Amino acid sequence: MLAKTFETVQETMKDLFDLLSSMVSWIPGMQDVLFEFFTESDSGWTAAAKALFLLLPLLLWLSGVWCTQLLLYTLPFRSGRLSVSSTMLLAWWDGARMVWMYWVGLVRLSGVTVGWLFMLVRLAVKLLAEAVRQIVMMPFTMTGRMTKSYFTPGVPWIAFIMLIIWCLLEALIFTFTLFPTVSEVMMDLAGADRAPKLTWVFLYLFLFALIMGSFACVHTLAESYTKREYRFLVQMILVEVFVMLFEVLFLYRELVDAITPWLAQQTGYKPGLIFTLSLATFGWIGVRGMNWFLFGRYGAPPLLAFISRQPLAEQEGAARMAATPEEPPWWRAALEDFKREIAWLHERSEEFLEYLALPVLHLLAAALNFGMILVTSRPVFSLPFKGLKDVMETKEILARLRPHVELRPQSQAGHATAREVER
Repeated sequence: MLAKTFETVQETMKDLFDLLSSMVSWIPGMQDVLFEFFTESDSGWTAAAKALFLLLPLLLWLSGVWCTQLLLYTLPFRSGRLSVSSTMLLAWWDGARMVWMYWVGLVRLSGVTVGWLFMLVRLAVKLLAEAVRQIVMMPFTMTGRMTKSYFTPGVPWIAFIMLIIWCLLEALIFTFTLFPTVSEVMMDLAGADRAPKLTWVFLYLFLFALIMGSFACVHTLAESYTKREYRFLVQMILVEVFVMLFEVLFLYRELVDAITPWLAQQTGYKPGLIFTLSLATFGWIGVRGMNWFLFGRYGAPPLLAFISRQPLAEQEGAARMAATPEEPPWWRAALEDFKREIAWLHERSEEFLEYLALPVLHLLAAALNFGMILVTSRPVFSLPFKGLKDVMETKEILARLRPHVELRPQSQAGHATAREVER
């Protein structure tokens, strides 16, 4: 009899437990169906689309269902059942709105991302096109700059380079002409069968320095005449005469002797010593005069200034060049444009962060509201968020959940008040 009674009570308790658990027992089966929906996908793109658009909304749905069903168990023991029930219904309304705002936020995020990518691509194309244009226009730009610098007062580099090239060329010609004579003299002095191997090099360097000195003497003579320094002018004329005699006797005479057989063959006249020296003198005057008026008078001053380590440009020319504003490089404008674009991106980064975070935060906040209604009978977030500033920190949430602080005076004599905070 006792065993039968126990079995009856056990069956009654089982039926009661089944009745009570029937409100949540269907939820695990629904979760299995949803899990199969996500795992059984035709392709990876389909699975990614499901995870992106449906995973978080379905998780919010599950949290809302669990919290709502569990809240039904607590309604008989709660005060303010009508208020709690209406709050839960409004939480479902907020959840539906947040799901819609999640999808709209994804669309808005996609549009903003595409727009920013288009802007970055446009900036890259603009930089690339400007670089290509500068490369194509580089010959014309360099020509313009060279022409501008050429007509700007300053150092006559062209005359200086032409003077150096002429000195090198003239030294090479006279080295080739004098090398047999110098070689014989070196062999007689050294008592050897042939001249040393470095004779050609030292002879070339010696003649190069000698020819540059000749142009320096001509420059000093012309400068003395320009400044009307007559005492110094007489000295320079004597020096220039000696320089001319030295070059005529040892350089130009050898050159004339080298071409004399050709002259005798063409004219049938055998030139003598006076004719040779006269022809060498006229040759020296003609060559020096043409070179001096062409580039020597402009190239000699920079040569002497370079050797003496003095300023190459005149003060007026240097002042004009310094006063002339330099044209900024082509890439500076593009770089400034890029800096402005980056500054704009930094200013909009917070906005982009909101576009990225708010759709997910809306769903998480709605799910948390379901749980807070189950525990505290009231939600903690006011949805939707207008920005990231509306998302409260954990300390603010805990401070909102604490009871209000009560202030009680300790005595009527004006003692300090004490706050009792329930922790």
